[in-house]
Amino acid sequence: MSVLHDLETTIAARKSADPDSSWTAKLLAKGPEKCAEKFGEEAIEAIIAAAKNDRENLTYESADVLYHLLVMLAARDIPLDDVLTELARRQGTSGITEKASR
Repeated sequence: MSVLHDLETTIAARKSADPDSSWTAKLLAKGPEKCAEKFGEEAIEAIIAAAKNDRENLTYESADVLYHLLVMLAARDIPLDDVLTELARRQGTSGITEKASR
């Protein structure tokens, strides 16, 4: 198991938790749209850190992005393995070729 799989398991367990006891439960209780909004906010913060060449903050914000991506996926019942399978499918394919095939 990877850290991301462990985190996915924790997020899934929090789906049924009391929103007052867990940030993840609170976020999930607000619905998929709020989860997507929060993911977007964190992505913007990572972009700003990257643009400023702030390595420490980019590392921190990237962790937030990954966490909020997993929460957003959980809100839509999309397993991490589905995303990893798609990445594996694309492996070894030129990004230009892959994009043209869509």
